Amino acid sequence: MDGSAPERREVVIPGDLLNGHGLKPGSGTFNEGGRIYAARVGIVAEREGFVDVIPLSGRYIPRPGDVIIGKITDLGPSHWLVDINSPYPAPLNAKETPWMVEFGDTDRYLRVGDVILAEIVSVDEAMRVQLSMADRQFGRLTGGQVLDISPAKVPRLIGRDGSMVALIREFTNVRMFVGQNGRIWIDGDPEGVHHAAHVIKVIDASGPAPGLTDQVRAYLEAAYGRRATTPAERDDDGRH
Repeated sequence: MDGSAPERREVVIPGDLLNGHGLKPGSGTFNEGGRIYAARVGIVAEREGFVDVIPLSGRYIPRPGDVIIGKITDLGPSHWLVDINSPYPAPLNAKETPWMVEFGDTDRYLRVGDVILAEIVSVDEAMRVQLSMADRQFGRLTGGQVLDISPAKVPRLIGRDGSMVALIREFTNVRMFVGQNGRIWIDGDPEGVHHAAHVIKVIDASGPAPGLTDQVRAYLEAAYGRRATTPAERDDDGRH
């Protein structure tokens, strides 16, 4: 996080006026008379100069810069088609990978059913999506399991400054990737995966009311028989 104002969590309905603080209208909004209004029921989110209304349920609407977890559904001689939990198809060109893929050789690298971590690099006005795995932080995710949640609940799963994910990892010791398209990949020992999956389902089922972090912390402390460390305690551990 960049130290800016806390992310807003208000729920709005179509026609509600949004206080965009000089931001541009994004997904799920419309501009009328220089003011930005909600075009659907959802949660207000401000990011990268835009104000969006994220639907409370439904499919994911792709945005450039989003990190997603996708599933390979088809392949051609120089690309793969990826299910990104969206109504819009998402091709991955062989040139947007870390491999030197020869024409017609795509199935040597990714096959139907494979799970990948990738980035959305562009979305045009016709909602044509382009993906990339060229950066070293992206790639195929092997093993583990994939859970689906509402894309609107992803910010709550991540938590402010990544606090919720850090809390889950502290107790369960799982490896976890959170896609902004509502897909989460987790891997670890069976007990850790079980408790992490339970927490993720609780977050997905939760409403906008406060107290979710306390609920998750209480569950994990009871499951593991110990309390969570505070940020100050984690800092102290890092100094010794």
